[in-house]
Amino acid sequence: MRLHLLGINGPYPASGGATSGYFLEAGEKYLQFDFGAGVLARLTEIFPPEELDALFLSHWHFDHTSDLLPLIYRLQAAGRALPVYGPADENSALRKIVAEADCFQLRTVAPGDELALGEVRVQVGPARHPVPGVGYRVTAEEKTLGYTGDTNTLPGLAEFYRGCDLLLADGLFPQADWGETKPHLSARLAAELAREAEAKELILTHLNPVYAPELLLKEAREVFPGVKIAQRGQVYAL
Repeated sequence: MRLHLLGINGPYPASGGATSGYFLEAGEKYLQFDFGAGVLARLTEIFPPEELDALFLSHWHFDHTSDLLPLIYRLQAAGRALPVYGPADENSALRKIVAEADCFQLRTVAPGDELALGEVRVQVGPARHPVPGVGYRVTAEEKTLGYTGDTNTLPGLAEFYRGCDLLLADGLFPQADWGETKPHLSARLAAELAREAEAKELILTHLNPVYAPELLLKEAREVFPGVKIAQRGQVYAL
């Protein structure tokens, strides 16, 4: 598998950046995870969006979904209907737009679901966020990628990501700014999750531009040495 980091920020992009969006080459399948602001242009640089096999959304906040709106025009021009998987959220106006657009085939997922796309296995896991959310675990070519989406601490989270070759985790806060009721993990807690899950590698993502990446990386490395900070445009081979 090859993971392309298209957008790594949240809840808004850094200058010249993009919010959450990750393109995965998994065997013979091409999968997109989240589709935030700026992601459509970055995906188009490396792959035709209309040729995606599926798009998976962790939740419906705009920093993970806003480029679905211009994607509508691209798909309509191509005459393609794209399968989109995401959690139920009756309060999301954008989800209603996606549900009604002929160029999308919206399919609701929930923790515990498991999907097969050819030889690729996608499992849906839990997340704790102010709106309904999920995480994903993708297995292909004898490798496993975990993606937490946006989450705070949650029982069973480490078990879901157990043994991942690469864990892409929400580590937005430095520990001093984290709280039990906050919508995200701290970098240190993301590292604790990776350690408990016995992941081989960890990438901290969903980086808020107000926090220095060096601080987040330092705090995470105190717990889990095999951690990297997400960098826009980087490609990781699993």
